[in-house]
Amino acid sequence: QVQLVESGGGSVQTGGSLRLSCAASGRTFSSYGMGWFRQAPGKEREFVAAISWPAGTSTYYADSVKGRFTISRDNAKNMVYLQMSNLKPEDTANYYCAATPKTWSIVSSTTSSTYVYWGQGTQVTVSS
Repeated sequence: QVQLVESGGGSVQTGGSLRLSCAASGRTFSSYGMGWFRQAPGKEREFVAAISWPAGTSTYYADSVKGRFTISRDNAKNMVYLQMSNLKPEDTANYYCAATPKTWSIVSSTTSSTYVYWGQGTQVTVSS
C-alpha cells in the first residue's frame, strides 16, 4: 500500500515556474514507477511525465511539456518532483501523482491504467 500526497501547486503568470512535490509512504518506494498526470475542467486526465524505478534512469514526457518540465525522484526521502518552467495557460489543471509496482514500458508508463496508487491532486493555475 502506498499513499501519495501532492503539494506545491498555486497560481502563476505565463512564463513562471512551479515545483510540484509528491510525498510517498511505504518502505518500498524505490520499487515503484512514478508518474504525473493532469486534468483540466471538462477534459480527460492526461499523461504529463513518468520516471522509472529504482534509480529514475528513464524519464518520459508528453510532447506538450517536453523541454519545459522535469521529473525527478529522491528515494531516500520517498519524494517525486515535477519542476515546471515556462508555464502556459494551457498547463492549468489539477496535477496528480501516481505510483505503480508493475513492470512498465515507454507506452505503459503514459497510460493511467498502469498506475495503482493516486494522490488527491494539487491545482496549478497559469494566467496570461
